[in-house]
Amino acid sequence: TLPEATDVQAVPGFGVEGTVAGRRVQVGAARFMARLGVDTAALDAQAQALADAGHTPMFAAVDGRLAALLTAVDPVKPGTPEAVQALQAAGLRVVMVTGDDRRTAQAVAHTLGITDVRAEVLPEDKQRVVQDLQAGGARVAFVGDGINDAPALAQADVGVAIGTGTDVAAESADVILMSGDLRGVPTARALSRATLSNIRLNLLWAFGYNVLLIPVAAGALFPLLGWQLSPVLAAAAMGLSSVLVLSNALRLRGFRAPHAAPRTDTQAVTA
Repeated sequence: TLPEATDVQAVPGFGVEGTVAGRRVQVGAARFMARLGVDTAALDAQAQALADAGHTPMFAAVDGRLAALLTAVDPVKPGTPEAVQALQAAGLRVVMVTGDDRRTAQAVAHTLGITDVRAEVLPEDKQRVVQDLQAGGARVAFVGDGINDAPALAQADVGVAIGTGTDVAAESADVILMSGDLRGVPTARALSRATLSNIRLNLLWAFGYNVLLIPVAAGALFPLLGWQLSPVLAAAAMGLSSVLVLSNALRLRGFRAPHAAPRTDTQAVTA
């Protein structure tokens, strides 16, 4: 039976620490060890090799001395490559912002075709990355699912939280994807654009229809052209306007999610 850990504390962006069987144990990224003054030179080569393979290396220290090298693998979710390609195909710039090791982030970004990578970023720095992009004139949508993403989600013009993530992230976001499938991001964008286009068309139709027929219904053209519209026909014309607007809105039921073309290689793609 493993001994119970006590006095456990999470250090956002660095790692976790606690007391096990009276000994102080710390587990986290290399920067956590550097912050604690623990020398990781003995395992650095192995850690770099793991990072190059797309793994996330973590060090463990016991009572201030290096004890072990651990690794975690966060596989790319199904649908993520298609989501990235769809966004890039739409002319959007895709940036990976992560607190993971730089080598790990670069390896994963390469498989996804992402060329702009911001790695080893602390939670507060994620918010600064969003602010910097906004300062450059960009409108930013940030997608995240963890506690560390909450400040960036709140800062972004549109915050998109993954429904399978933390409650803190969901509360900070504007949009919540109920599933963990990132293909929902380009789908939500395309659906939003289709909805706004539909609304504008309906407004244009309604205003134009009323501008043309209200003078006729009021008899304004009778002195000039002898045109006069009976109240029955005027009521029917008004109902027809509503039917046309509603029919146009129902076209959204035929909306189809965008699909990116399959990739033929693993070379990075610039948006």
